[in-house]
Amino acid sequence: MTTTMISSFNSKALNCVLWNTPKFSSPPPNLFSSTKRRRLQQIRKKKAHDQATVSSLISSTAVYQTTTLPVELTALVTVRKSLKLSIQDMMLHWFGNHDHFSHHKEKEKCLVLQLVSTETEAESTKPKLSNEAILDWSKDLNLNLILGAGKTSYEVQFEVDPKFGMPGAITVSNKYEKELYLDSINVEGVVHIGCNSWIQPDKDSSEKRIFFSTKAYLPDETPAGLKELREMELRQLRGDGTGLRLPSDRTYDYDTYNDIGNPDAGIEYIRSTLGGNTHPHPRRCRTGRPPTSTDDNMESPENEFKRIYVPRDEEFEEAKQGALDVGKLKGILRHIIPTLTIIASRDSNVFKGYVDTNCLYSTDMSLPKILNKVQEFLKFDPPKLISGLISCCLPDEEFGRQAIAGVNPMSIQKLTVFPPVSKLDPSIYSPQESALKEEHIIGHLNGMSIQQALEENKLFILDYHDIFLPYLDQINALDDRRAYGTRTILFLTPLGTLKPISIELSFPPTNSDSPSKQVLTPPVDFTTNWLWQIGKAHVSSNDACAHQLIHHWLRTHACMEPLIIAAHRQLSVMHPIYKLLNPHMRYTLKINALARQFLINAGGVIESNFTAGKYCMEMSCAAYRDWWRFDLEGLPADLLRRGMAVPDSTQVHGIRLVIEDYPYATDGLLIWSAIETLVRTYVNYYYPDASAVNFDTELQAWYNESINLGHADLRHASWWPKLSTPDDLTSILTTIIWVTSAQHAALNNGQYPYGGYVPTRSPHMRRLLPEEHDPEYTTFMQDPQKYFLSSFPSLLEATKYMAAIDIISAHSPDEEYIGDRKDLSTWSADTVIIEAFYRFSMEMRRIEKEIERRNTDSNLRNRCGAGVSPYELLMPSSEPGVTCRGVPNSISI
Repeated sequence: MTTTMISSFNSKALNCVLWNTPKFSSPPPNLFSSTKRRRLQQIRKKKAHDQATVSSLISSTAVYQTTTLPVELTALVTVRKSLKLSIQDMMLHWFGNHDHFSHHKEKEKCLVLQLVSTETEAESTKPKLSNEAILDWSKDLNLNLILGAGKTSYEVQFEVDPKFGMPGAITVSNKYEKELYLDSINVEGVVHIGCNSWIQPDKDSSEKRIFFSTKAYLPDETPAGLKELREMELRQLRGDGTGLRLPSDRTYDYDTYNDIGNPDAGIEYIRSTLGGNTHPHPRRCRTGRPPTSTDDNMESPENEFKRIYVPRDEEFEEAKQGALDVGKLKGILRHIIPTLTIIASRDSNVFKGYVDTNCLYSTDMSLPKILNKVQEFLKFDPPKLISGLISCCLPDEEFGRQAIAGVNPMSIQKLTVFPPVSKLDPSIYSPQESALKEEHIIGHLNGMSIQQALEENKLFILDYHDIFLPYLDQINALDDRRAYGTRTILFLTPLGTLKPISIELSFPPTNSDSPSKQVLTPPVDFTTNWLWQIGKAHVSSNDACAHQLIHHWLRTHACMEPLIIAAHRQLSVMHPIYKLLNPHMRYTLKINALARQFLINAGGVIESNFTAGKYCMEMSCAAYRDWWRFDLEGLPADLLRRGMAVPDSTQVHGIRLVIEDYPYATDGLLIWSAIETLVRTYVNYYYPDASAVNFDTELQAWYNESINLGHADLRHASWWPKLSTPDDLTSILTTIIWVTSAQHAALNNGQYPYGGYVPTRSPHMRRLLPEEHDPEYTTFMQDPQKYFLSSFPSLLEATKYMAAIDIISAHSPDEEYIGDRKDLSTWSADTVIIEAFYRFSMEMRRIEKEIERRNTDSNLRNRCGAGVSPYELLMPSSEPGVTCRGVPNSISI
């Protein structure tokens, strides 16, 4: 048989063609010009380059020849089975169990592949197809590959018509009895198909998997031979909305949060469904679990399947799952040690002093002798904060610093009016006048009047009054919770640091003679010092709860999930916007599924540890209903909303910070600007004008579905941004990438480093401030430190909490960080995009060096000084583990 193909398969040359990233000694001039004329020139050059590239590839492979005989094309197929299956196959092969490989080989031990052309048959609209090719991996097992990357590559031969055209897709059917991971397929070194997906056994051949070439196409640019398959794959991913989801399924659909309660376990585990008029909430990925409750407003109990469904492609890789399993085991063992210590010492389950709290982090824990050898592994690593402390109380300076450089830098606001005013409905909660008066703060303003301090941007507030007040009666009725709604006024000192100058503690108004509000001011003696410390602890507890439920869970995890589901349902993998967003969607659906199972579920980690208890998700829903807005989730917009910045056209970002040394904002703006530049270049490359945006059917369907189905409870809000121009698209995509990468990193990765020392950031409190008429007031006066420490969670509660936040603060070994792209071959023919990604990567390196420089600048008192922790949460790179730095591409933990 005569063939006309490349004479030999040169894998080295293939790597050069597909994987090498261009190296630039300096950025090319005018690369990021934003003028329309420049954009149109880029589009024309791109189209001319694409046409020349296609012609060159066709010529090089000699597919179009005058011969009428079939043409043979060689493909290199890279597969990976799980480590467990790889070792099993290897052992069976070594020990001569050839039947394992030979029995029904054609039927059960192979992949069946078929190439799809970008062209259609001359007399129909059907795409041209190659013959079916068989890949049998029972041959040529390679020990080094199995024990190394776990990947093995095979050559496969396809026969095609001489006028087949360019391969644009491939269909795959798995005849093996186990799933396997299809990494990539390279056809003749000129067409790369990135699969990166688990392939399930195809038992009845009813549905083949489709994989497209990595080239990006807008819907109306899709080659004729791929249009039908493009639409078919999206229909498969959407499903029909019915049926029970199986672990092997790839269906993406929406559901309300109706699986976090479990009435079968008892009445205390009943929870209302999240989503709807009562408790509005973003939608989650649908499980397909049949309802078992007749009340649509109540949670259904868990079904017999322990693992909550996520589409198979969203499951963790082995490295990620392994790291998580190790973290869980370590957490369990770390909790056992304090339990054994308490039993051995027959002591109470409370912190007794500063030394007692520190023993959790030292190698001198009093343990049974049999455990002495493992205590180094089981002890908690000292949190970031602990080295600068000399007592169990949080110093005022550190309290103020953490408001702008801690794990929750997103609550602080500029105070615009004094006394502060509640926004709660007075017809429901009565008029909420603040108890704060001029005499409470005037002596702490360095001689300024209150009005002068307001006008000069010297007063700031942590305001948790309106968030907590509607729930305080229910919270304080719980056995182990005592809470206030707090307001804390902070003053900006001449050094650029924040100093707390008053704390207001509020209860809902009652008809009793007891005041519903009290105000604390900086201490003047030992008694007021301890009252001040307890008051700050209540503020920190409010802050920890708001951070977890609103800024972390709601604003990143929950609100991004619907946009990710819609992207999989409406944007083809061939779509350029899908390709841009893909790294920023990695693992998020799986993480949220685990959160529903272990964290936000009834009785889970969040309810068990944080102030709001069983009302945690209701509080989160209230913030979603009353406060969350997508158009204000971008960093500049968020800073403006909170008064932490003012518009200033002379600044690079268009805003000027009112606190110059605001580490989260200053570092964040560097990353925000880099993301925006990358996205603008990318969008302008594919969308030269508004008509290209408006006529992109997949893009419009994605955005509309994200709002109308994913955020159905807020779909009628007037603040949703329009999607009509390239600038609109740039803004929307920049916000999504910012939230899923840098904002989540700033809120998540410091949870253990800043919160692992419970006395300085307790997730909940068990005692209120002692009152003189209180029976425990005498105890407070006799031993205020004991009273203070007994206000925190018990020793066992604390270690459970510490173990949990240690796990969720850790980076896994397979983490992918901002600035790193593993899919650059997608744009191998598009030099403008390759250059943009390269410059973005270089910018992340520059930002990292700039953050390092800032952390050594003694003029920046919020990130440099004796005992002051450098601010590294927005450092782009990191090693695995709990590092308090690193910006992953996605919400991956």
